[in-house]
Amino acid sequence: MGVPVKAGLVLAEVSLGDKYDLGKDHIYLTGTQALVRLCLMQRERDRRAGKRTAGFVSGYRGSPLGGVDLQFMRAAKELQAADIRFQPGLNEDLAATAVWGTQQATMRGEGRVDGVFAVWYGKGPGVDRTGDVFRHGNLAGSDPNGGVLALLGDDHVAESSTTAHQSEYALVDAMMPILSPAGVQEILDYGLHGFAMSRFSGAWVGLKCVKDTVESTTIVDGSVERVPVVVPDDVELPPDGLNIRPRDGFLAQEERLHRHKIAAVQAYTRANGLDRIVLGGGKAARIGIVSAGKSYLDVRQALQDLGVDEADTEALGLRLYKVGVTWPLEPRGILSFADGLDLILVVEEKRGLVESQIREILYGRADAPVVIGKKDEHGDQLLASYGALDVNDIAVAIGRRLVSAAAAPGRIAARLREIESAQQRLGVTGDVSSRTPYFCAGCPHSTSTRVPTGARAYAGIGCHYMSQWMDRSTEGYSQMGGEGASWVGEAGFSTRNHMFQNLGDGTYNHSGSLALRFAVGAGVNITYKILFNDAVAMTGGQPHDGGLSVARIAAQVAAEGVSRIAVVTDEPEKYPAGTAWPAGTTIHHRSRLIPVQEELSKVPGVTVMIYDQTCAAEKRRRRKRGTFPDPDRRIIINERVCEGCGDCGVQSNCVAVQPLETLMGRKRRIDQSACNKDFSCVEGFCPSFVSVSGARPRKPAPADSSASSAVALTDPVLPAIDGTYNILVTGVGGTGVVTVGAILSMAAHLEGKGCGVIDMAGLAQKGGAVFSHIRIAPRPQDITAIRIGAGGADLLFGGDIAVAGTAKALAGVKEGRTRVVVNTAEVLPGDFTRNADFSLPAERVRRALSAAAGKESSHFIDAGRIALALLGDTIAANLFLLGYAWQLGAVPLSAEALQRAIEINGEAVAMNKAAFDWGRRAAIDPEAVARLVEGRGTRRAVPAETPARMRERHIAFLTAYQDASYARRYAQVADRAQQAELSDRTQFSRTVAQSLFKLMAYKDEYEVARLYTDGEFLAQLTDTFDGEKLKLQFHLAPPILGRKDPATGKPRKSTFGPWVLPLFRVLAALKGLRGTRFDLFGYTKERRAERQLIADYISLVDRISPRLSPANYDIAVSLAALPLKIRGFGHVKERNMTAVKAEEAALLDRFDTAGQAVATAAE
Repeated sequence: MGVPVKAGLVLAEVSLGDKYDLGKDHIYLTGTQALVRLCLMQRERDRRAGKRTAGFVSGYRGSPLGGVDLQFMRAAKELQAADIRFQPGLNEDLAATAVWGTQQATMRGEGRVDGVFAVWYGKGPGVDRTGDVFRHGNLAGSDPNGGVLALLGDDHVAESSTTAHQSEYALVDAMMPILSPAGVQEILDYGLHGFAMSRFSGAWVGLKCVKDTVESTTIVDGSVERVPVVVPDDVELPPDGLNIRPRDGFLAQEERLHRHKIAAVQAYTRANGLDRIVLGGGKAARIGIVSAGKSYLDVRQALQDLGVDEADTEALGLRLYKVGVTWPLEPRGILSFADGLDLILVVEEKRGLVESQIREILYGRADAPVVIGKKDEHGDQLLASYGALDVNDIAVAIGRRLVSAAAAPGRIAARLREIESAQQRLGVTGDVSSRTPYFCAGCPHSTSTRVPTGARAYAGIGCHYMSQWMDRSTEGYSQMGGEGASWVGEAGFSTRNHMFQNLGDGTYNHSGSLALRFAVGAGVNITYKILFNDAVAMTGGQPHDGGLSVARIAAQVAAEGVSRIAVVTDEPEKYPAGTAWPAGTTIHHRSRLIPVQEELSKVPGVTVMIYDQTCAAEKRRRRKRGTFPDPDRRIIINERVCEGCGDCGVQSNCVAVQPLETLMGRKRRIDQSACNKDFSCVEGFCPSFVSVSGARPRKPAPADSSASSAVALTDPVLPAIDGTYNILVTGVGGTGVVTVGAILSMAAHLEGKGCGVIDMAGLAQKGGAVFSHIRIAPRPQDITAIRIGAGGADLLFGGDIAVAGTAKALAGVKEGRTRVVVNTAEVLPGDFTRNADFSLPAERVRRALSAAAGKESSHFIDAGRIALALLGDTIAANLFLLGYAWQLGAVPLSAEALQRAIEINGEAVAMNKAAFDWGRRAAIDPEAVARLVEGRGTRRAVPAETPARMRERHIAFLTAYQDASYARRYAQVADRAQQAELSDRTQFSRTVAQSLFKLMAYKDEYEVARLYTDGEFLAQLTDTFDGEKLKLQFHLAPPILGRKDPATGKPRKSTFGPWVLPLFRVLAALKGLRGTRFDLFGYTKERRAERQLIADYISLVDRISPRLSPANYDIAVSLAALPLKIRGFGHVKERNMTAVKAEEAALLDRFDTAGQAVATAAE
């Protein structure tokens, strides 16, 4: 049943500043922001306790802790006021060493404060490399008024990592206790306990952080005094205590750790109830479940999905134990929990840590229950030790045991069958479409990762790792900081004499310089390509720790003894006069990238090429802040000159070069909103590229929603919330899709509801897929696991049709439950840069979604086109789609709360509020909105065209191209093909007409000149840009000039000013010379080949037309279509001609064979 919209809803008073306001208790924040608040809360708790403490935070970024440093940087004002110092680490182990230093600040009587509480952070591989510091620091101990909390960032499914990671065993090896929080609330609670535990026990304490907790957003109780700390009184401590001290003995530290610290940790766990029985299971409990952290939330969600409430657990004898400290496991609590049970199911991700400790604690007890987890009762795999656990798999494991071991109600068995069915569907659901992460538009790595023909490169850690997914002759990688060291081992056993190694500037700064030193010492032949993009781009554009510059890197590698240094850059002139370069350093424009690499590869020993170009995403950020130059230059592609060959995509590897479908076929356009002004696309060998100065991208003025054509808004019936209402949002990174989750969760917070959000971004900022899992509940405490399992979505919000067609999205859909709302606007992924004919399987995605949800529950709309037409920006598409979904009754929140959430978000408030309302109108009266969109002149889809209409258009064009006689020649051949058609077919003649037209309208100098001067290009300029005095520059390679690139031997383009336009007009007027003896251009190899293509094609048509039959018809169509593949100019066109000729010969053989088979059959 639905819920009518409530009138006069009272919303809470909320601001984004609440998250760090210690006077506020009911707080909406992310797990990463909770870490900042945690430090502020600890400092305030100490102040109230009469302690004058300070705080220190250091570590190294990496998923799922990639945004920690950004949040601490943004909170600089609040942290400074609280005497909390944030110092990003150069790398993880040095950061941990600094943390160790904070615990020594007071022990010699030299401290300015009573103690320093410290936080270290790092992702799993950073935990590994910091093991030595953890061992030393934990043995040494913590300050009794300080304490150390180590944040372990584990990426269980290698979403943004080169390995799937579990850090607990590294800490067990160092004998550091581990707290495992279940959600954002417990990041605060366990964080406070972690400091207190560290102070009491003298141990450094780990805090497990996974995406589902630290990268989630929810509503918490942020009260400073929420967590009472109980000091244990049941453990014997040594007279000299457990904390750090000067001049401590090595063996004394070890003895103290083994004999006392671990016992103190367990006593603290016991005294503060960190491990506890959550569900008692009644007096006759027989089945127990043990879990911790994220897996505990999964268990609670699994029980909810099975329909098992607290009364059922009593009836079924089901007991639930929540572990807060996963190592060392407190034994008394486990023994009490296990008493009377027949079976304990341990639910934990990755290798079994808690399970093995439970087995050890229960070992040898006569009444010990059977313990299962990774293996079931029969020794077979139950819950995998790899990947991540799925809520539905957990529900199946629990449900089967409840049904078989107890008289479970029939409804639980029915729920179990539904969940098993959903998992079966998940197992067979595949991707209909996908979106592979790619370099951002204008990314320096699109150029810098190229290598000479025949060469090979190794990838490294950073954005450039993605070059392995592209045509870059790059394969293989190492751990962070090991870049190039693998070649030291490989080189002596390889037939290859030289290797290129990509090394990001952040990784070089972190530890990669040591690998370079190793390579120098080993004397191997390797060129390090140090990719300086002026930011730590992979994790959000953080500045380099300690400062770094190209000149400094050059000086450092010179000091290491490299053989040769070259700097390659997009702006060779930017280095100040007097820059101190090492002797022999040369500086080159990026156009010389390949020759420079070829030269370096021939120099014995270690050479270095520093590629210097600022990160494209960082350029965009800085330009918005006015701190980075924004050149007065835009690129436009003359769409009629463009051949759609794709060479601009090949040269630039840029996703801002997008397809443009026209009646003349697929062309290219520059997505001006995505373009970051790299300008490498102009290197595509094509005369259609024009630089424009004095231009601003034109955006349609927002439509007036109060106009008479506007649609009146009415309130829908909102969906009821049964347990939780689950929304799965899909989209593309960088398009504002994450904002949808932020607005939904804030609106729920404003209404006093509960909400949990996880943004599964991965490499989304690189154009990859985003999945936001959103659960809305009547109260915050009703939210358990946030991630939505198979068949669990109430709404699939498809911000991008390609991502909506992935298995992850399709599996969440269930007919009868899920509403599907999808934006059909197509933004092609990076695959398009390498495949000029790549297309999204949009229609297949629509069919798959409609089949999964049912046609009545599936809604598709081109939100991108409508947002551009009505609001002037496609970035508004997601808020438009949210309004559309809300009006369809698919969002259980009030419009008032959603509008207020948009205001609190603070980004483009007026546009986003208008977008939401326009989405509502489109749902109420789609025809009225469509008429309004059409009236605002947006580009429509290419209309279907009858053969007769196409013929008329071709004849008119060729008449303008040359003359009426030339057009008649076309018409005669087209007529012969039509007369030869089989009675019920049209495809052959239509294809002949298209192909012959393309060949006859070849773009020689006269035609290019005409297409620039007949008025249509001027109209395209006017439609694309605003600006009173536009200045044009043309990027051309006239064959008559004969300029060639000495490195490749291919023609080179030159830049010509607006003075060429009068020349174009003269050339256009001379089109009558085309093909005559007075045609100076006609004598070139390319022009002769183009004329020969026309003659050859007419002969081909005349050869195959009379022989058409059902048996060879499809082959004939393929032959007729071959000229459509001959695209481009110069060497690009020549390459395509060669490929087509080879294909033509093979098809003709098949055509002739098919004809012979028909003749034989007739005999």
